[in-house]
Amino acid sequence: MKHLLLVVCVLCTVQMFAQNGGDEPPSRDDVILYLRTIHSHDMVQRIMEVQGQSMQTLFRDMVMKEKGQVPPDFDARFKKAMDDLIKGMPYDQLTDAMIPAYQKHFTKADIEAINAFYSSPVGQKVLEELPVVMQEGMQTAMPILTNYMQDWQEKMQHNFGQTKGGPDIATPASQGPDIKR
Repeated sequence: MKHLLLVVCVLCTVQMFAQNGGDEPPSRDDVILYLRTIHSHDMVQRIMEVQGQSMQTLFRDMVMKEKGQVPPDFDARFKKAMDDLIKGMPYDQLTDAMIPAYQKHFTKADIEAINAFYSSPVGQKVLEELPVVMQEGMQTAMPILTNYMQDWQEKMQHNFGQTKGGPDIATPASQGPDIKR
């Protein structure tokens, strides 16, 4: 009987700690381990490189539309600017700034489960393939996004009465006083 009582007490204690542990916020080290597990530094670099290619295409199209041609050294200058952007990225400061958000939105148990997934072979494959998937997706999505943004910009110009001379937004003050007698 004493053994049964001891087992029940131990099980209840373990259950109590398990429930409380599930609500415990992750420590700074837990979050840093997660960011290392997902190779966040490398991922940000690869995403920036992929986005840089999309941005280069977007800027090239904008320059072509405005000026009719791009400078002959456009690609080299843009690549250097992106390289400088990536090299100068304050990764450590970004990591420090992000830790409280992870601590606010995830529990210690959540971070441990996420780490377990990303440590697995399929999790590592997701991390490896995601930048390429994003690049391919952005290449096919960019024309759609460009058209959407152009349409939206035209609607905004129409909605706010924007002309070549600048905004012509009718406000109550510009319409004169509203006198009711």
